[in-house]
Amino acid sequence: MDLKFISTFLCFVLLHSSKTLGDHFTNQSDLETYIIHLEFHDQVLSSSKDLHLWHQSFLPTNSNHSSRILYSYRHVFNGFAAMLSSDEVREMEKKPGFVSARPQRIFQMHTTHSPSFLGLHQNVGLWNASNSGKGVIIGLLDTGIDPQHPSFNDNGMPNPPLKWKGKCEFNVITYCNKKLIGARNFADGATSPSDEAGHGTHTSSTAAGNFVDGANFFGNANGMAVGIAPRAHVAMYKVCYGYNCEEYRMIAGFDAAIGDGVDVISVSIGFEHYRPPLYDDTIAIGAYRAMKKGIFVSCSAGNSGPGSGTVANGAPWILTVGASTTDRKISAVAVLGNGAE
Repeated sequence: MDLKFISTFLCFVLLHSSKTLGDHFTNQSDLETYIIHLEFHDQVLSSSKDLHLWHQSFLPTNSNHSSRILYSYRHVFNGFAAMLSSDEVREMEKKPGFVSARPQRIFQMHTTHSPSFLGLHQNVGLWNASNSGKGVIIGLLDTGIDPQHPSFNDNGMPNPPLKWKGKCEFNVITYCNKKLIGARNFADGATSPSDEAGHGTHTSSTAAGNFVDGANFFGNANGMAVGIAPRAHVAMYKVCYGYNCEEYRMIAGFDAAIGDGVDVISVSIGFEHYRPPLYDDTIAIGAYRAMKKGIFVSCSAGNSGPGSGTVANGAPWILTVGASTTDRKISAVAVLGNGAE
């Protein structure tokens, strides 16, 4: 009788335990990327290890912390990005130090003879007076960079400033030089900071491309290609893979650029048809924290409306740059099979 009772009791305990354990495990399909904001604590922030451990303390006790936390943020705000379910977020909200949490959003990329168009000349005026940006470090958050592009040759470039703390994450160490002094990869699916989309190479060369003689498009528009600050250093933070720019990677790019010691952050990425309030705008928040550190932030105004004067990235502490027009066109002659032009 006793043995029967004990056997029944053990079966009940095992069944109950299995149910209890099952309740604590979350289906992977229920997980999505959340951006978690926490209160600032100076003592916690003094050590990267302590910061990460404190962030882990907000996760479910049964979870694999190393795989759940995608990135811990230090400079933009105190917080982290993690794979969580909505139920887990509701439990997290009860913990001291919690501020807010929401699913991440996806950003879009915003898309020439500009120096001449702006009246900049190599030997006189503002360009010459500013030493063409000599000694300035421009950090770009974008799709990566082609390190072998001629615009990133280091002819005439000085050594990077001593304050520079950045990294070069290319497999070929010589890809970085006195012009391209840093390149970091935060993009999922990418193995290096190289540019698959071309957008980051374009924006980097526009901002700080070195002098390149004989640039042309199949023989058209032949001349010198040069960026606005040709003597400035470039640091690329790859936050997009192809045309996919995840929000938590954008924050990681801002966080790294601030910590590395850039002087300028350039962002040609944003929302197309959505204008979040400033307190919930990742680019505005990242730019604000950079501005507080003395870093100048320039962002694109966007490529779409809904109105003719609608702009993205319009926070008052950002220099928001919109395109106007071009002052030339490239013509071509098409010759048909019958010889007609």
